[in-house]
Parts: sequence; C-alpha cells; structure tokens
Amino acid sequence: MNRDSNIYTLIYASVMVALVAVVLAFTSEALKSRQKLNEEADKRQQILRSIHVSVSGSETEARYGELIREAYLVNDAGEKTEGDAFAVDVAKAFEQHVYPVFVADVNGETKYVMALRGKGLWGPIWGYISVDDDKNTVFGADFSHAGETPGLGAEIATAMFTDRFKGKQIFKDGAFRSIAVVKPGRTGQGQDCVDGISGGTLTSNGVNDMLFACLASYTAFLKSK
Repeated sequence: MNRDSNIYTLIYASVMVALVAVVLAFTSEALKSRQKLNEEADKRQQILRSIHVSVSGSETEARYGELIREAYLVNDAGEKTEGDAFAVDVAKAFEQHVYPVFVADVNGETKYVMALRGKGLWGPIWGYISVDDDKNTVFGADFSHAGETPGLGAEIATAMFTDRFKGKQIFKDGAFRSIAVVKPGRTGQGQDCVDGISGGTLTSNGVNDMLFACLASYTAFLKSK
C-alpha cells in the first residue's frame, strides 16, 4: 500500500485511535479498584477532619475505626433507616430524603457528623460538619470543592475558614437558624455567623446556601434526644 496515499493515512489513524482507546480502557479498569480505595480514604479523612483529627493516608482507616463508633442514615423524621451511610452517594441520598450520620467518640465525648453537598462558583462543593452531644453546638467542619479559584473560593478548604465554625449554634431559642456565611464585618440576622472568604463571595454564598439546605434536612434528627 502506498504510504503517501490518503487511504493509508486514514487506516493508520483509525488503527492508532483504536489501540489508544483499548489501552485507556484497560488502564481505567485496572485502576478502578485503586481509585475507589483512594476515594474512600479521602472521605474518611474528611470526616475525621470535621472532628479535628488529621492523619496520614496510612493511618486513616485505623483512626477512623477507633473514633467513628457508628454510622447510619436518617429520614426526614430523624429516624434511622436502611442503607450504608458511608457508601451512599450524598447528592442522591439528599434527593431521596435520607441523610448520613456518623457518631464519633472524641476523648469520651459524643460528636455527631453530618454530610453536606452544594454548589460553588465553578462546580460542586461538599463537606462534613460535627456537633456536640447537644446536637446544636458546632464542634468542627471540613469543606472541599471540585474547582473553586485558588487563593479565593478554594480557601473554604483551609483551616483558616473552617475553624471559624467551632462553637456556633444551629438553633436559637429552639428554632432552626443554620449558620450564616457573611461578608467580613457583617452579622447574621438572628443567627450565628462566620466571615466569608474575601474575594470569594460567590463561593461563600454557596457554602451559606449548602449549610442552610442540608442542615434543615437534619432538623428532626437534631431535635431528637
């Protein structure tokens, strides 16, 4: 076959595309189990960070097993329901009106960890927030994102931002208020608030909306004894 012909070029390109596709498909399949393990480890680390425990990758599973003594789903009535709180897709879970709860033992004190899912400026944002055994006072929080702007909205994933939530209360005088994320220097109306990220207003608004929507779903659980 004439290697300078258009037919040869077309056949050669088609074969190469097919070979590359096969290699990529094989590689993706081969790495799938490893990717799943990495995702699970990252989720455990996020849950642990929400109770102020930071660990290396090799320590994650052991520390999670030590500190998280129970995990379950609750429904809109705050009652336990069937399902795997750890394995569930949080976004789909909220759509189905079931919500993950992780019960932690921190220095002999019970903490309840709840999952969060929302929208930032450029994509999804998510996280976990823990409360004391009064089911009202925030103990810790951890947030992450898919693609917020470095140095601006991406700062929601830093301790500088998440540490602001400790001690804030979700209910005021028995009424659900959530926690407001406001422009620096401003205050929330009838609710505890934290300063948002300077220059990251839209991402901060996304966190504010995520907290309100997700914590509202946990209201019955948080009011239960």
